[in-house]
Amino acid sequence: MPTELSVGLTEPDHQQGIGVVAPFDFALDRELWRWAPEDVSLYLTRLPFFTTPVTVEMAVACGDRRAVRRATRDVLTPEPGVVIYACTSGSFVEGAAGEEVLRRTMEDAGAPVARTTSGALISALKLLGVSRLAIATPYVEPVTRRLVGYLAEHGISTVSSEGLGLLGNIWRVKYSEVVEIVRAADNPAAEALFISCTNVPTYDLIEPLEQALGKPVLTANQVTMWAALRAMGRDAVGGGSLLANHDHLTPGAA
Repeated sequence: MPTELSVGLTEPDHQQGIGVVAPFDFALDRELWRWAPEDVSLYLTRLPFFTTPVTVEMAVACGDRRAVRRATRDVLTPEPGVVIYACTSGSFVEGAAGEEVLRRTMEDAGAPVARTTSGALISALKLLGVSRLAIATPYVEPVTRRLVGYLAEHGISTVSSEGLGLLGNIWRVKYSEVVEIVRAADNPAAEALFISCTNVPTYDLIEPLEQALGKPVLTANQVTMWAALRAMGRDAVGGGSLLANHDHLTPGAA
């Protein structure tokens, strides 16, 4: 047996990290990874399980401050550059003030930078200069109305909306169903269209939908990863009008 082991080695790239706080039923981990560059890792954790269907009450429960604080601390050991709260309804259900409280809760728990899916959506809309939006959601109507109200607080008018009315198993929605609801939700007056919920798969649909509709298409997981990477001064991997805008330049951008 040789006394010295000589092997040609190439050290892996230094990894940056994103902490992800997701709802207990989040099932699209792999979709989030698709937006991440090779040298960025995701440190995911889940909020506690409960049996409430996908209603306003569930969205409020997903934003429980104590649970969010604990989940944030769970991802801090590998030293992420940013922690993102990856739930759309949980971050819009209590309005703009509730979204701000979520971010402050994560920062108070030790997150170096904190972002939420709904906050990321507002940043993306402002960047693209959008004030009139069409929305497609998997939700029941009361939850969709909360999204409309949240957008209105930020000066965004919802010109049309369409919901699937689902109370659970949202991750099982097929691409064909997403396309169908987008077609139903689109409106000529809308400057862009948003597909809500981080449990709705959309990665491969964004560019084809933009080409078909002739306008920007934003999705929950897209804006989530865009905002997290932008805060680190990095670009997300993927297509679409939002990701074509390389404006991040300075780490920490909102």
